[in-house]
Amino acid sequence: MPNNLVLQTAMKRFIESIESEGAEEFLELLLKLMKLVFAVDRGYRKNIENFNGSYCFLSRDGEISVSAIFADGDMKVREKVIPHPNITIIFKDGKTLMGFLLAPKPDILGSMLRQEVTLDGNLNYLYKFAFMAKRLRSMAMGQA
Repeated sequence: MPNNLVLQTAMKRFIESIESEGAEEFLELLLKLMKLVFAVDRGYRKNIENFNGSYCFLSRDGEISVSAIFADGDMKVREKVIPHPNITIIFKDGKTLMGFLLAPKPDILGSMLRQEVTLDGNLNYLYKFAFMAKRLRSMAMGQA
């Protein structure tokens, strides 16, 4: 676990949100923690150097509506749908989102075939996000 007290507190809240299974809260906290770690960890920040992209995360039941925008080495989180994202990821429900983001190796194709996840946009953006989320989870669990 990192030495920075603010980062330690954020990591602790992230782990608690994993255990609580509040999907939208988990996703928002994941994104905000990503933003914080980008600011304090040079190695993790390399993931967004020269990267511009935007994501919309939604659920079919309307319970989840969160967006992330990566531009100019920075990240912004919005609790709404943004216009013209590079990819929109629509999860069947919050449980599906949690399972997908927490899976050691997210099965994107399998999730699509089971109609648990619907994608609109460039699939490479989803792979990049899954990689960054997995790396962050490993850091939070003290495995990185």
